[in-house]
Amino acid sequence: MPTGHVFIGVSLDGFIARRDGDIEWLTGFSSLGEDHGFDAHMAKVDGIIMGRGTFEAVKDIEPWFYEKPVLVLSRTLAGSDVPNALRGSVEIINASPNEAMMIAEERGWRGVYIDGGAVIQSFLRARLIEDMVISRVPVLIGEGLPLFGALDDDVVLKHVETKSFPSGLVQSRYRVKT
Repeated sequence: MPTGHVFIGVSLDGFIARRDGDIEWLTGFSSLGEDHGFDAHMAKVDGIIMGRGTFEAVKDIEPWFYEKPVLVLSRTLAGSDVPNALRGSVEIINASPNEAMMIAEERGWRGVYIDGGAVIQSFLRARLIEDMVISRVPVLIGEGLPLFGALDDDVVLKHVETKSFPSGLVQSRYRVKT
């Protein structure tokens, strides 16, 4: 089975997006020119599994963020919801976390970038996340979509490292204990 890896930014108050899904506060910050390790993260994975909300937030951003294939988990979207420019790069699937990882395995993926709040939560519940890089952006947005939600059991993490950047971004890496 492939390994799941998270690389995500959150506001200092713990949100991944505003309530309406807007992530401009994050994408605007990302353009400051610092290397936060995204390219190195992407070099270690073979594909991306993301949720519908994340896909809808990023699908129209140009240039497209991802050079690797993307599976979008959704019960409501269809293949026709993929913009023409992304066809062949993005596929919509209705699958559980385990089913999605089996699809990734069938495609020869060894490492998978797991993205999107609800998807990360469901993959954590299914014990399919190996490690997480969480970047805290120095902005308070007051309310929004939280990174973490209800879990059936505690998820114990091992802190690996924390880095700070001149911009004020603080990035922590955790390994999920099994």
